[in-house]
Amino acid sequence: MFRAFQVGSRVALLLLAVVFVGKADAQKQASRSPHGPLAVPCENCHTSTSWAPIRAVPEFNHDSTRYPLRGMHEKVYCTECHFRPVFTDVGKNCADCHADIHRRQFGANCAQCHSVNGWNVSVQSIQNHFNRFPLLGAHAVVECNECHKSAAVGQYLGLSTACMSCHSADFQKTATIGGSVPNHVTSNFFAAPCETCHSFDTWLSAKFDHSATGFLLTNGHANVPCASCHINNNYNLTIAAKDCGNSGCHLTTWQQTTNPVHPSAGPAFGLANCSGCHNTVSWLTAPFDHSTTGFPLTNGHANVPCTSCHINNNDYAKPMRELGMPFDDLAADE
Repeated sequence: MFRAFQVGSRVALLLLAVVFVGKADAQKQASRSPHGPLAVPCENCHTSTSWAPIRAVPEFNHDSTRYPLRGMHEKVYCTECHFRPVFTDVGKNCADCHADIHRRQFGANCAQCHSVNGWNVSVQSIQNHFNRFPLLGAHAVVECNECHKSAAVGQYLGLSTACMSCHSADFQKTATIGGSVPNHVTSNFFAAPCETCHSFDTWLSAKFDHSATGFLLTNGHANVPCASCHINNNYNLTIAAKDCGNSGCHLTTWQQTTNPVHPSAGPAFGLANCSGCHNTVSWLTAPFDHSTTGFPLTNGHANVPCTSCHINNNDYAKPMRELGMPFDDLAADE
């Protein structure tokens, strides 16, 4: 009888132990952290008042994780990234939190342009732009959206590198700017590539190599405004370099010259022969090689004014003996 009592007591104790362990496991299961294997005291983030909201500044060192917080990420509220209870269940790639507004045109590596200091990025930091269109000169400080309009729907690959693709409005404005800026719109001359005159450094200070036209701008011509020769926006001139009179630039001067009167002084002073006496150094100081006429001016004749012999603008093309002067006088002079 006593033996049966002992066995019964042991069975009862064993059952009580099983029940106790079961309750303990149930309590332990009920108190398990919803954040998974996070070995941080609850009070580091929660308050004694309520589970939510959490403390404004949780006591948690994010540097101890596989994703230390740097730059703008330091100011982000916890739940903006950790929207699931298990904190380890979150990605560390940009696309895990940020939408790619470039629509994968640059691949998945956002860090090739952006940094944790902010989405706005300087052009200088975009190393990959040194491709078929390096950003040089003034282009180096232009904001991305000046060329790549509307980031969310913008085109970043395959854009034209021609100047007109961005500077068409500047080209059109030349029609009304005036002054030293020629009208590009109405002249066929400016159908040439923009870089013929313009550079990356500045759009306004354009330089044109006039020697390419066969008419070099030397000395006095070097600083003449374009419009002084290209009247009425005529940039298709085909004047020879020595044909000063017919160019229209010096026609009035030629007509007004009285010493001698060029229009009636013979072929040597014709519109097409200005360069026989004049040069680009000075228009007024015009030396004439009289030896080409067969009558060299020597000794006393060297400094005689033209009109002393060519009286009344007498034909400068005629031989001296036909100018109405007595031959004896000429012989005596010689």
